[in-house]
Amino acid sequence: MPVEITWWGHATCTVEDSNVRVLTDPLFARRLAHLRRRRGALPPPTAWHADVALVSHLHADHLHVPSLARLERGTRLLVPRGALRAVPGLRRLGHLRVTEVTPGDRLEVGGVVVRVVPAHHDGRRLPVGRHRSPALGYVVEGEARTYFAGDTGLFDAMAEEVGPVDAALLPVGGWGPYLGEGHLDAGGAAQALARLAPGFAVPVHYGTYWPIGMDAVRPHEFHAPGDEFARFAARRAPGVAVHRLGHGESVRLEVAR
Repeated sequence: MPVEITWWGHATCTVEDSNVRVLTDPLFARRLAHLRRRRGALPPPTAWHADVALVSHLHADHLHVPSLARLERGTRLLVPRGALRAVPGLRRLGHLRVTEVTPGDRLEVGGVVVRVVPAHHDGRRLPVGRHRSPALGYVVEGEARTYFAGDTGLFDAMAEEVGPVDAALLPVGGWGPYLGEGHLDAGGAAQALARLAPGFAVPVHYGTYWPIGMDAVRPHEFHAPGDEFARFAARRAPGVAVHRLGHGESVRLEVAR
């Protein structure tokens, strides 16, 4: 059975594997604080349907309470340990089955296993969050092993912690003209790809949101990371098939083990 990956924009993807729908970092907003969605239509209501939703860390463009509120009753929601204390709005989502997780956890959801892995990123609820929670990545193991990195920088044990994967959803940019520590740009994502050596990769976390009033400030950083990642990947990891999706586009992957 093929695995289907749909990119809705930013870090929001649907992974369909073994008849299980997995949604990553749901963000269904036209505007978020000083950010405006500049490319891609808002995900349709069909995107809100998932068996399990994965939240990688507490930053508001990854843990967006109004978007989570749109998920259907009974959806399982995995969030970093400490999130319920750090983000009180999560406690009002009584229609969801919320579970706090930490690296090393494994959870069965239907026909897949979700494995929680570390990420190198600031896990606080910014800008004034006092409580720290781990930033996470996830590996969805079913017909394929699909790695969702969340937000992360390179770290020495990445390949060992993530383990063998068939597909990787890697961040290649951001939502502003500069990337800080704990992020991957297109070149860094290609280095991660070389370490992980999956069969397939999909670049995410770029080309969707940009600060209001900053359209002319380093627009290259908004438009180019997906293409740059594909070019770098062709040199650093030539055996990996890179699928650069448009907003709302899907790819079906046939995985042979």
